Amino acid sequence: MSNLIRAGDRSSQVADVQARLRALGIAVDDNAGWFGDSTMRAVRAFQQQRGILVDGIVGPGTWGELVGASRRLGDALLYLRQPPMRGDDVALLQERLNALGFDAGRRDGIFGQATDSAVRAFQKEYGVAEDGMFGPRSHLALMGLRVDRQGTSAGLREELRRAELGGRGLGGAVVIIDPGHGGPNRGNLGADGACEADLCWRLALEVAERLAAAGATARLTRTEAEDPDNSERARRANHIGGEMFLSLHLNTYDEPTAEGSSTYYFSSSHAAQRLAEGIQGELVGLGLNNCRSHGRSYAVLKETRMPAVLIEPVFITNPDEAKKLLDREFLKAVAQAIVSGLERYYSDLG
Repeated sequence: MSNLIRAGDRSSQVADVQARLRALGIAVDDNAGWFGDSTMRAVRAFQQQRGILVDGIVGPGTWGELVGASRRLGDALLYLRQPPMRGDDVALLQERLNALGFDAGRRDGIFGQATDSAVRAFQKEYGVAEDGMFGPRSHLALMGLRVDRQGTSAGLREELRRAELGGRGLGGAVVIIDPGHGGPNRGNLGADGACEADLCWRLALEVAERLAAAGATARLTRTEAEDPDNSERARRANHIGGEMFLSLHLNTYDEPTAEGSSTYYFSSSHAAQRLAEGIQGELVGLGLNNCRSHGRSYAVLKETRMPAVLIEPVFITNPDEAKKLLDREFLKAVAQAIVSGLERYYSDLG
């Protein structure tokens, strides 16, 4: 789905959205096919549940989550393909394989190479045709096994990777920086002509400069003229293969007095949570209001294969904070806080 479904629309697509929401137990009181206030509240409630952007609009991301949420393990044949299969059925498969000691990667609901390898290893171990196709026979074999505890091979792998990095410090690390928006997408606009895309780009360059001074290598996901979608940003990061991923954005709110910094991480990544909290602590140390760290399922966090954090140091919709960002000295301080958070993360590994 490429078009947006929003308040005021009347169509069969709206009726489909409403039916899917009701099937998930979310009440919708509007007439079928009419996107009214009740449908908007239901969409926002669903977005909140799934940890994605809460805007009450059904775009490609929300639609994908709606479709994925309706899938149950065993309903469909699961296998490796491009684009990858996604859904709650894949997430449950990953969870059970990990709990049994087969490393299916993070529980992200995306059937990638790690999940394919885990399915094949499981099939070989339990005498099912080793074809990587998770169908009725594999499902029957998997669901018949008892899982006594929620261990996770993916989590163990993450901890082992952290142990390997311990004591090395930030020097030698490859850190991927993702400046938000870009190109024709200027992002949100603030007071005094502040433009989110421009400020994120400047902040990215300041962070890259400080990473280089610390002996690390910074790689950017885009040029100044580009605006790749979030999945493409994650794909580029995975292709580069860095150790950490930092996505830079600015927060917004209808109320211009909203202020402070916040960081976000993919909910199932403990390493990303530690990194997000470390960076958040450094930002708060600048005197910024603490809007805390939050687990989310944004595509740019969910689809990266390394610990990923989205950073919103201030609200561009707050005139005072937007004005601060236009001061290069403050921008440098924010960049240093981000790098200090990275250094804290690496020092804690030792």
